[in-house]
Amino acid sequence: MPELPEVENARQVVERALGRVIAEVDDRDAFVCRPHAPGEIASALTGGRLVAAHRRGKAMWCEVEGADGEPGPPLGLHLGMSGRIIVTGPEGESASTYGGPARLGRREGDKPEWTRFTLCFDDGGELRLFDKRRLGRVRLDPDIDALGPDAGEITRAQFRACLAASSAPLKARLLDQHAIAGVGNLLADETLWQASLSPLRPADSLDEDAADELRRVLRRCIRSAIRRGGVHTGEVIEHRQAGDACPRCGAPMQRGTVGSRTTWWCSQEQAADR
Repeated sequence: MPELPEVENARQVVERALGRVIAEVDDRDAFVCRPHAPGEIASALTGGRLVAAHRRGKAMWCEVEGADGEPGPPLGLHLGMSGRIIVTGPEGESASTYGGPARLGRREGDKPEWTRFTLCFDDGGELRLFDKRRLGRVRLDPDIDALGPDAGEITRAQFRACLAASSAPLKARLLDQHAIAGVGNLLADETLWQASLSPLRPADSLDEDAADELRRVLRRCIRSAIRRGGVHTGEVIEHRQAGDACPRCGAPMQRGTVGSRTTWWCSQEQAADR
């Protein structure tokens, strides 16, 4: 599942499509575009423009200006497990992203039938949702009200309150999208390893200074992952496997389940009392 950094990279690719007139929409994939019937999204968007691309946590959506210049329904774009946003220019050059920074060109093995949704612009370019596994989602007026503050923008007061309100394991609290939006399994493991905190520690056991430090580490990990191309680039991620050791102290990595997710941590620096 893409986490905040991957979705932010995708949002930056979508920005290449802003301001361009939508001449045609292919929304025939009723599964990806549910609950909309084929043609419903096309009717709402044709002749209009995408005017801004936004993100909160893992949710991404675009503001739309209709053909009459009035605001249209927002367009939600969800990458699913492995979807990519591809934007092409008038001359056919393209940028796409998922699990890495924007890059040009077509991946070897890509098949046209894996394109699930397309906006065709009047300049000849396109925006496409390319999704081999067909787990992405496109819909009008996406509901983001249930999401908590964005993990990269959450304030110190919000973060302190979020932790203090729950006795759940620290990792489980970070994964709760209603509390903090955008943290997934890998980002949580990387952040807690960087902070030398046990994923099993109760969230409300951190004092204000410790909560502030964890927030700083989380924001730093997010910025690094966006810059480097995704959460898979974290320092501890490649060591999340049996028989491996902590890259910082050399102690064995430990595996468990926290918040219903497979979790890895340093057996020494992230012991249960840390």
